[in-house]
Amino acid sequence: MYESLVPTAIHNLQNLSAILSKGLAYAEAKKIDEKVLFNARLFPDMLPLSRQVQIACDSAKAGAARLAEIEVPSHPDEEQTFAELKTRIQKTVDFLNTIKPEQINGKEDLKITYTQRNRESNFIGLPYLLNYTLPNIYFHITTAYAILRHNGVEIGKKDYLGNK
Repeated sequence: MYESLVPTAIHNLQNLSAILSKGLAYAEAKKIDEKVLFNARLFPDMLPLSRQVQIACDSAKAGAARLAEIEVPSHPDEEQTFAELKTRIQKTVDFLNTIKPEQINGKEDLKITYTQRNRESNFIGLPYLLNYTLPNIYFHITTAYAILRHNGVEIGKKDYLGNK
C-alpha cells in the first residue's frame, strides 16, 4: 500500500510542479499575467487551476496521513502565485517523505472515518487507497495539466508522466 501511494504521489506531484514551471514560463514569454492561468478553468462550473493543485496536494497528504493513522497536516488555501503553488507541492512532498512503509502497509482493512464539509465519510483501507485517494490525486493533477494545455502551454504526455 505504501508503494502504491507515497512514491507515486511524490512522483506525480513533482511532475505537476514541473508543469507549473512551464506554465509560468509560458505566461512570462507571452506577457500574460500569471493570474490569468492561475485562475483559468476548463469550464465555468469547474474549479480553477489553483484549486486543482491545492486539492491534488490535499488528497495526497490526507490519504497518507489517514492510512498512517496520524493527523492530516493543514495547509491553508492562500496561494496567489505559481511560486506559492509550487511551495505547497513541496510541503506536501516533504510531508509524504516522513511517512514510512510500516505506517501504511498492512492497513488494507483499516476503518477510516472523517468529516468533510459537514458530511461523515467511512472507508476501509484498501478501497480508500485504490478507489478514492489515488483517483482524486490523478483527477486533479490531470485537470491542472488540461487547464494549462488548453491555454496554450506546450506540455505533453512526457511532462505529465515525467522521466522516471
